[in-house]
Amino acid sequence: MTTKVPRSAPRELKRILVVDDEPRMIGFIRMNLELEGYQVIEAHNGLEALEAVRTQLPDVILLDVMMPELDGFETLRMLREFSTIPVIMLTAKGEEDDKVVGLELGADDYVTKPFGPRELSSRVRAVLRRAEMPSTPEKALLRIDDRLSVDFNRREVIVNGEHIKLRPTEYRLLYHLIENAGWTVPHEQLLAKVWGYEYRDETHYVRLYVNYLREKIEEDPSNPKYIQTERGVGYRFMDFKREAQT
Repeated sequence: MTTKVPRSAPRELKRILVVDDEPRMIGFIRMNLELEGYQVIEAHNGLEALEAVRTQLPDVILLDVMMPELDGFETLRMLREFSTIPVIMLTAKGEEDDKVVGLELGADDYVTKPFGPRELSSRVRAVLRRAEMPSTPEKALLRIDDRLSVDFNRREVIVNGEHIKLRPTEYRLLYHLIENAGWTVPHEQLLAKVWGYEYRDETHYVRLYVNYLREKIEEDPSNPKYIQTERGVGYRFMDFKREAQT
């Protein structure tokens, strides 16, 4: 009698939701991402995309800006009301305003059309890597001062007793700033740690997300106490440990 050796379970594939009203574009993206080992889900408009997020639970969304009826911006705005899934916007060449608007609405990155398979794959890997949170410090609840605390287990800040959820990229940025409290962290180091080495020249990402954090944690974002700007160099989180000793 022979003993059957159980087959190992297949590796769980990362699911990529591609949202575009152009079938040829979806076909191009599907072919290249499947060659990279991803599972691809399709949606042809914003409403289909929102439904797919709820039912298919993708790991990353590639979201075209220009779509009829419900465009990419409005879809992203509605998505961010209930989900923090990483989103890469697909924007037309030269439309700088589209990139800024998308990032302000909560997109994690953008790719400019036309793009090549290697660029797309690199961007997808980068947002997946960022979505994997840093390990939780031993002290899960960190008290900065009487006004601000950080809950590393819940990935949120507590400001004057109010719990405020952080998006994954916001959390990673705050984590690295606090980890180096009292020291100026250069733009390039923050980009490499939070976004990935390939983003080391994209300084506008850091500025934008520092502004997001300041809106959430500062009493007066225009005159920040916690996250200080060192012009031309980087950012420094207040040395709360030293201040607590004085």
